[in-house]
Amino acid sequence: MAETQKATFAAGCFWGVESAFRTVDGVIDTQVGYCGGSTDNPTYKQVCTGRTGHAEALEITFDPNVISYKQLVELFWRVHDPTQVNRQGPDFGTQYRSMIFVHSPEQKEIAEKSKADLAASGKYRKPIATQIVPAGTFWRAEEYHQRYFEKNGGPVCHFFSEP
Repeated sequence: MAETQKATFAAGCFWGVESAFRTVDGVIDTQVGYCGGSTDNPTYKQVCTGRTGHAEALEITFDPNVISYKQLVELFWRVHDPTQVNRQGPDFGTQYRSMIFVHSPEQKEIAEKSKADLAASGKYRKPIATQIVPAGTFWRAEEYHQRYFEKNGGPVCHFFSEP
């Protein structure tokens, strides 16, 4: 069995984020859910109120012998606008904020360096709003949210296109 690690990202509507990562070589599995809040086992309806503190997030199980965490972080930057605060495209609210939930000191170091490099690149006129925080409990979203586009067609979410 392959060695696996976890990566957890929030970058707007979790359907679109999942779609962007699902077919990447080395990604073994994905699940959408909620992370970064204070309510145990939140529902989508609760998260949408903005009162639970959760972000819509994607938890990725990956094989680091096939794809590195650094490569996943680089894709994360490309699939959304990291300068947006509490929104992506037409979706707005704290649940759509940009976050990297790190699972180890190594992931934190990689994410922080990548963010600093992006900020220094001059690519964006606004500051990078992405927060980098320890991964707390990941609460799996309701089943109808899992692999949403595979079940329902799509994509319908906004996908960021780089300037």
